[in-house]
Amino acid sequence: MSVVGSTRAGSVYDQLRADLLTSRILPGTKLKLVALAERHEVSMSVIREALSRLSAEGLVVATPQRGFRVISLSDGDLIDLTNTRVDIECLAARRAVEHGDLAWETGLVAAHHALDRTPTLLPDGGVNENWIDCHRDFHSALLAGCGSPRLQGIAAALRDAAELYRVWSQTLAHDDTRDIAAEHRQLTNLAVARDADGLTAALAAHIQRTTDALLRHTQQ
Repeated sequence: MSVVGSTRAGSVYDQLRADLLTSRILPGTKLKLVALAERHEVSMSVIREALSRLSAEGLVVATPQRGFRVISLSDGDLIDLTNTRVDIECLAARRAVEHGDLAWETGLVAAHHALDRTPTLLPDGGVNENWIDCHRDFHSALLAGCGSPRLQGIAAALRDAAELYRVWSQTLAHDDTRDIAAEHRQLTNLAVARDADGLTAALAAHIQRTTDALLRHTQQ
C-alpha cells in the first residue's frame, strides 16, 4: 500500500476506534465494508487494513467468509480477561513499587494529574476520548517502574482488549455511582507510599469493578 493509502488507513483506524470506544458502534455489530468505505470515502483495501488493526487489538473479530464484527459482550471472555489482567497487572505493580525510581514516581504523579484534570464525559454525556487516552497513559505509568518491557507489553495488550468492556460498563451497565477519580487517587498514593500490598489489593478491586457492573447488566 502507498504512503497515502497507509495514512488514510491510519486515519480511518483512528475514527473507527473512537466510534468503538465511545459506543457509537455497539457490541456484536456487523461492520459492512462497502458502507464503511462509502462513509469514509476510501477504498475497500483501506477499510480492510484499518479493521485488521482493530482485530489485532481484540476490538473486532474477523470471520472467514463473513467479514468483520464488533466483539460481543461475553461473560466467559470478560471473566477470563479480568482474572488474567489482575494477575499480570498486580505482578507488574508490585515490581514497580519494589524497583521504581524517582523518575517513575514523577511520571506517575504527572500522569495522574493529567487524568484527574480531564473530564470523563463530554457536555452531551458522551465518553471523552481524551480521558480514554489519559486513562491508558496513567495505567501505563503505574506499571512503568516494573523493569520489564515484556511484562508491560502483556499488560498493555490485555488492557487494550478490555477497553471496550470498560466503556460498556458506563454506557450499557450505567455504573454511574462509581468514584473512579478517588480510585485513581488511591492507586497513586499507595504507589508513591511504596505500599505494595495495598496497591495490588486496590488495583485488583479497581479492575474487578468493571467486570462486576457488566455481569450485573448481562444477568438482568
